[in-house]
Amino acid sequence: MRVWPGRPYPRGATWDGTGVNFAVFSEHATKVELCLFDGGETRVELRERTDQVFHAYLPDAVPGQLYGYRAHGPYDPAAGHRFNPHKLLFDPYAKAVGRGVTWDNALYGYEIGHSDADLSFDTRDSAPFAPLAVVADTAFTWGDDRHPGRPWHESLVYEVHVKGFTKKLPGVPERLRGTYAGLGSAAAIRHLKALNVTAVELLPVHYRPDDRHLGEKGLTNYWGYNTLGFFAPDPRLASSPDRAVWEFKTMVRALHAAGIEVILDVVYNHTAEGNQLGPTLSFKGLDNANYYFLSPDDPRYYMDFTGCGNTPRMAHPAVLRLIADSLRYWVTEMHVDGFRFDLATALARETIDVDVLGAFFRIVQQDPVLSRVKLIAEPWDVGPGGYMVGNFPHGWAEWNGEYRDTLRDFWAGNEVPAKTLALRLCGSPDLYDRSGRRPHASINFVTCHDGFTLADLVSYGEKHNEANGEDNNDGHNDNRSWNGGHEGPTADPEINAVRERQRRNLLATLFLSQGVPMLLAGDELGHTQGGNNNCYCQDNDLTWLDWQESGPRTAFLDFVRSLTRLWREQPVLRRRTFFQGRPIRGEGADDVAWFTPVGRELTDDDWEAPTQAIAVRLAGDLIPDTDERGEPVAGDTLYVALNAGGQGTAFALPKTHPRQVWERVLDTADPARRPDLFDGGHRCPVAARSVVVFRTRPRVEREPDVTPLQAEMMRKAAGGDRPRPLPTEQP
Repeated sequence: MRVWPGRPYPRGATWDGTGVNFAVFSEHATKVELCLFDGGETRVELRERTDQVFHAYLPDAVPGQLYGYRAHGPYDPAAGHRFNPHKLLFDPYAKAVGRGVTWDNALYGYEIGHSDADLSFDTRDSAPFAPLAVVADTAFTWGDDRHPGRPWHESLVYEVHVKGFTKKLPGVPERLRGTYAGLGSAAAIRHLKALNVTAVELLPVHYRPDDRHLGEKGLTNYWGYNTLGFFAPDPRLASSPDRAVWEFKTMVRALHAAGIEVILDVVYNHTAEGNQLGPTLSFKGLDNANYYFLSPDDPRYYMDFTGCGNTPRMAHPAVLRLIADSLRYWVTEMHVDGFRFDLATALARETIDVDVLGAFFRIVQQDPVLSRVKLIAEPWDVGPGGYMVGNFPHGWAEWNGEYRDTLRDFWAGNEVPAKTLALRLCGSPDLYDRSGRRPHASINFVTCHDGFTLADLVSYGEKHNEANGEDNNDGHNDNRSWNGGHEGPTADPEINAVRERQRRNLLATLFLSQGVPMLLAGDELGHTQGGNNNCYCQDNDLTWLDWQESGPRTAFLDFVRSLTRLWREQPVLRRRTFFQGRPIRGEGADDVAWFTPVGRELTDDDWEAPTQAIAVRLAGDLIPDTDERGEPVAGDTLYVALNAGGQGTAFALPKTHPRQVWERVLDTADPARRPDLFDGGHRCPVAARSVVVFRTRPRVEREPDVTPLQAEMMRKAAGGDRPRPLPTEQP
């Protein structure tokens, strides 16, 4: 085999049309071998080393070539080094996966069961069981594909699992169900468009092995938060493993053509190699001391800020480069539109303390590619000082856990101060405005993949995770849920009616709030997981969405569609700036005002007191906002009455302009109710546990009766004899 020196960049295996360049980083390795698999194993020593990168160019290699690495060096866990050339290593920059993991004791660098544990040294060859990378041909015809570039304040995010969403979706061919192609199908896009979704946020699609302990229990890592390959799409989500890259790109192109952005949930806060007792699959064997944040007191052990065994060493340039290269690859090569960073606080730990102005965030903010895409932080981890909601830099949005908790508490009947509720519904200015950020910094959600679904949130008071095989000890205990008076399914029509209303209340409040709404896939269908709030290991009917139609399911889906349509049509619900709580342009009513049910604006005492019944007026007809071209944006003024109490309450409608009336457009107690008109000052009943929304409409005076002769004279006086153009059909 011919071997040429090659180049240290780009890292990974790069096909240039005539051969393949291989490059891999290791500071402490004494020798690195490229291992090629084609029936047997061929080893090629990478003799060239530039700036701590081993590299070679193989002019005879082509796409489809399976490969891995073996790294030689010191095996000294006490000093942080775990080199073991008997272990085949997965390329950190692999763009495609040729073979997954088959669990065996040979995958561990130490002898399992040895009295010295990980201080021992295992000499068994892991090649028959280790994951293999494959040289990928990334060429693809994108045509006129482009990023939709949807502004944040116009975004509706839909959190979705590729497989769970499409596994049973009618209209998707059987062979494409559960795949990238299924998500890019006409049936999937039709559903997303009907919900007014502007962006899908995909649970992790980076390659990850299933945890060994899950496989031994007949389970899998369904969610995928256990990454090993940060450049490779998981082949298990493709209709054929060798089509994963092509099929992912095809999905993105189809979603973009429908105006829908693609956001990836990415897991750079830990890897699948676990702690000192975990397997040696990639980073651990290539340069453990540099890739991982080791204990300053004893480098044998790992700093773990995620609860998953390890944390990348964010202070090292090679780690920062790996993450930045991965992100840029997914934007430039795979055309994704943004990222949601799992446990993002861990990325701010160059030392034990959190620094959200650290190197990683500076790299992203100055990068001409990454600084222009959507960036979402899950603003916490499990380390000290890890809860960082409201503290991420400009350019970042955050999953707002404060919003989730407040809404759940309010509708569950727990005490929530009026001020707290108002702040959350107004985009959490107490968290984001203090640093000059906008309402879209708040990603508002009631449910997400981690926890109860919406249907379970109103049906269970406690988690029921027995199916996970951990004696119900896994998952959150603080769910802030309310079951309506009975745990789990019931035939009681009154309890079921309350639960249906509570689901409508929670989503109505979500779409009536400032910030970016995020809807969990399946909530619009009433999807239940049987009270399991930690379905990370359930790849079955528990997590696959049920698309069977029924009267109640169809009615609720129609209700959710009407909510998203209201959100889309009313600019006051999608403000680019925070409310100021004062008259607009120095005249008229305040841009936002809060009222008690009797119509009195809240006093200082009211603000601090818990509330279960409150109303807000959102001035939309005089909204001081502009679109992307600087043109004024206006809509209707809305009046929203929220009653979380167990008794109905009459709300007094505010006074309006003499030429306006209030129109009731939504009532969660009676979603089929036809719109009604009311004068300002009218006291309108709001049922127990319900939301009612009114909007201003022009007052229509009744036209006086006229005779046919008078009508003809009026028509001629108005120039009615001249031919008039026919009305055009609206798209």
